[in-house]
Amino acid sequence: MYKAKKKKKNKVFFIVGPILVFLLLIGSFYLGYHPRLLKDISMMIEKCVMYPFTALTEDKGITQSDSYLIQKNANESLEKDIQELKDLVELNKSLTEYTPINATVLSRNKSYWFNTLTIDKGTSSGIQKDMAVITKNGLIGKISKASDNSSEIKLITSDDIHFKVSIAIKISDVDTYAIMNGFDSKKRLIKADGIDKTVEVPRGALVVTSGLGEMFPSGITIGTVEEVESDKYNLSKTIYIKTYQNFNDIHYVTVLKVKS
Repeated sequence: MYKAKKKKKNKVFFIVGPILVFLLLIGSFYLGYHPRLLKDISMMIEKCVMYPFTALTEDKGITQSDSYLIQKNANESLEKDIQELKDLVELNKSLTEYTPINATVLSRNKSYWFNTLTIDKGTSSGIQKDMAVITKNGLIGKISKASDNSSEIKLITSDDIHFKVSIAIKISDVDTYAIMNGFDSKKRLIKADGIDKTVEVPRGALVVTSGLGEMFPSGITIGTVEEVESDKYNLSKTIYIKTYQNFNDIHYVTVLKVKS
């Protein structure tokens, strides 16, 4: 009887503990950066990770190795979400010129997976059309539609040929400008063109937003140059950019609102 109750108690803590930590971190994500709160959360994470490990080893038939594997498998997805939220909280601290609006991805259309996604924040939170949207890995798109409590993000991987972004390629401390204008679905790379044929663009060169056109802030990371090719007339060059962001795996985003 006692053992049954103990197992039930361990199971409840095993499930509820990490969820409580996750909810607390969600709160800090939306309310803003608070060092003391994050420190408390970190301590709770450690306790929640360690408790099931030690508690389960007290039950007969469960070794420390088994307990560790159970804990690792059960919390793997949750720990990934927690780390993603912590990264965005750190990112928010560096956005001094903008009011970051943190949001959670609600849905994506499977038929247009790389075109758009929907988030849980809208005009009631200050979001407006054309605002830049980022993650800790850099630019992912812009707001294309906004209602009261949700918004649609047009991703930079969209097949919309009218979605263009002015970019700067960092080559030996000199900026070379180009226009990002599409996604090559076969290469799985972002495409940009308009580069003079005489410019030598090295593979691995950093690509960021230029700030020209005033739609996107300057200096937001996009990725690195993966491939370079000349057009059929040899008048200009096209580059293909490998992003730091995995566009199959986006859960939390930050919308950039210019401070008034």
